Amino acid sequence: MTNFTWYDVSDATVGLLFGLAGMLGGYALRGLIGRWQADAIEKQAHYKLTEADNEVKNRLKEADIMARAEVVKAREEFEKSTKARRKELQDIEDRLTVREENMDKKAILLEKKDQAVSQKQEEVLRKSDDLRQKLAEVEKKGAEGTQFLQRLAGMTHDEAKREIQQRAEQEIRREAGGLIRRIQEEAKETADREAADIVAAAVQRYSLSHASEMMTCTVPLPSDDIKGRIIGREGRNIRTLEAVTGVNMLIDDTPEAVVISGFDPIRREIARQALEQLVADGRIHPARIEEVVESVQANMEKTIAEAGESAAYEAHVLGVPSEVLKCVGRLKFRTSYAQNVLRHSVEVAHLMGMMAPDLGLDPSVARRVGFFHDIGKALDQESQGVHALLGAEFLKQYGEDAVVVNGVAAHHGDVPSEGLYGVLCSAADAISSSRPGARAETLGVYVQRLERLEAIANSFPGVKKTFAVQAGREVRVIVDPGHVNDNDAMVMARDISQQIGANMQFPGQIKVVVVRETRCVEYAK
Repeated sequence: MTNFTWYDVSDATVGLLFGLAGMLGGYALRGLIGRWQADAIEKQAHYKLTEADNEVKNRLKEADIMARAEVVKAREEFEKSTKARRKELQDIEDRLTVREENMDKKAILLEKKDQAVSQKQEEVLRKSDDLRQKLAEVEKKGAEGTQFLQRLAGMTHDEAKREIQQRAEQEIRREAGGLIRRIQEEAKETADREAADIVAAAVQRYSLSHASEMMTCTVPLPSDDIKGRIIGREGRNIRTLEAVTGVNMLIDDTPEAVVISGFDPIRREIARQALEQLVADGRIHPARIEEVVESVQANMEKTIAEAGESAAYEAHVLGVPSEVLKCVGRLKFRTSYAQNVLRHSVEVAHLMGMMAPDLGLDPSVARRVGFFHDIGKALDQESQGVHALLGAEFLKQYGEDAVVVNGVAAHHGDVPSEGLYGVLCSAADAISSSRPGARAETLGVYVQRLERLEAIANSFPGVKKTFAVQAGREVRVIVDPGHVNDNDAMVMARDISQQIGANMQFPGQIKVVVVRETRCVEYAK
């Protein structure tokens, strides 16, 4: 155990008392400090509150001043707008007043005009009544005059009317003939000369030889001994050839040659190539004949395509579809009046290309029209219609330009030409087909055409004699000068040419010349 003394107790008590005193003093100091801080905060808050009240009062004063200023401004603007409105209303009232005054004046004028119109209407009615009366009197006198004239002339009204119509018709025909003659003379002064120059230049520049063909072709033989092998035992070889090719073969007429005759040029060409291969090979019997003919037929499409490509290259026509070239190649085996159609198409293309620059046309388009103008002749065996329209429709299907299509369709006048290409194609076609030696006709067709030309011309009244000259290219009509005058002769030449064009088919053109000659004969005694 530990022993405590009273000294120890008294030190502890004193320390405790001092601690309590310190604590009380701290609490008292803290209270004083808090009271001082509270007073300071209260004073600061009171100061801020006073400042806020002053600021509110100042802002209220400023707002009051601004509000009064806005009121004054609004009042001034209202007064200005009111004055402007009043001025506008006053102007409107003034204008309305002036308008009312003008309306009153116009109303007065209208009343005066109405009165004047009424007076004029009354005058017109009176005059119309007078005119009706006078017209009735004139009609009455006219009827009396007509009856009097009919009694004097010995003619009825209808007879006089017909007489006047006949005289008017004769006068009109004379005037029409004179007008036609004057127009033709004026046109010939320039058009004929320029056209002749263009055509002559094209013909002189183009010097391609003609390609004429008939309905036969000839295959040369190395000797006459081969003819027996072609005929075969009891004629079986030649019968097989004619059966598989569809042509006729003449062997005995021409020495060292076989003549192949047929209307279908493709069949004739197949027979020619097949016979040449058989003669070169030497083996000629029915089985070999059929084999060679089949081989030639298979190669014919290639031959046709090559012919089309070669012709397009020669005519300087580019960008042609292959199907169109094949169709053009078929023209190699077509003829028109013994003229090869493919060579004719190339020739027309060249002629159009030469003449196009003189007319201000595109030479490439012109050559294209000329090259395609007879393409319908390769289709007309399979389709119905004229070859110009068939060819135009075929070209249209393969996307050809509309200008080329119209030129092909119009080159024979089947449709109106929308430009000069159709007219130029007609001219080039006529040049190519009418050159001497270009085309050939049988004697029967030639004689029939001449007789038909003379019969058409002789059917017109007043014709004395008719002569077809220059191989049917010209018709000279001699008329009676007592029945046909100069103007009637001009009209007759036009009518005869139109009837020939409507009733006949012919290559190129036919010139119609009407000759009216008056001979005055006297004898001196």
